[in-house]
Amino acid sequence: MSGCEGYEAIARAYDKLNADIDYCEWATFIEKCFDRFLSKSPELVLDLACGTGRMTRELASRGYDMIGVDGSADMLSRAMEEESEGILYLCQDMREFELYGTVGAAVCCLDSVNYLLERDDLEKAFSLVHNYLDPDGLFVFDVNSPHKFENVYADNAYVLEDELDMGDGETGLIYCGWQNEYDRESRICDFYLTLFEELEDGSYARSDEHQRERCYTKEELEAALEKTGMELVGVYSDFEFNTPTDTDDRWYIVARAKK
Repeated sequence: MSGCEGYEAIARAYDKLNADIDYCEWATFIEKCFDRFLSKSPELVLDLACGTGRMTRELASRGYDMIGVDGSADMLSRAMEEESEGILYLCQDMREFELYGTVGAAVCCLDSVNYLLERDDLEKAFSLVHNYLDPDGLFVFDVNSPHKFENVYADNAYVLEDELDMGDGETGLIYCGWQNEYDRESRICDFYLTLFEELEDGSYARSDEHQRERCYTKEELEAALEKTGMELVGVYSDFEFNTPTDTDDRWYIVARAKK
């Protein structure tokens, strides 16, 4: 997340509701980007908008020194409950974050860039990434595509269901109702989330949350990267480096810091 708002309600269930994400495969793609576009493998890597730290820990397990930055204290609290020896977590807005030095590469996963609702915010975040990257350092991120906003999100509603660990070997059910409202003029999508979490006595606690994402075109993203001192080196539809089509839901983008 960009700021410290959002994800308070859903932090505890976030990983369960995103259990289909293969972080191992994603991290392998990131390493392939390092091999393809860097002269040597980075030692220190920034995971921007790291959330509960799933990617941070995956990359740390592969030998990288990791810094995880996220604007949600609730999400970082979940991250720090896991084994995270050697990982530095910082609760900071991705538009205003400060590091102690430069990093060899930065990653930003799970459409966190789409949470930057204004172009000025996008450029602020990209400018800081550029500032903290080593010369020719790599920035790997993804965004939800226009096709996803217009056809998958749109004004559709979804219901997600899973089991949640309640402690002492007990599990409970969790339901997430998800209603979207997409404005094609502003290209902003509002997500209205309602979470029902089963309690030990069989009753349910309800939490409500409102999130927003903005749809960006490839041209807008490339212009923001160029303006902030980075060059676009690749846009891909999947982890096999295939060229995007008009029906892909997600773009994986690689940029290099020019210094």
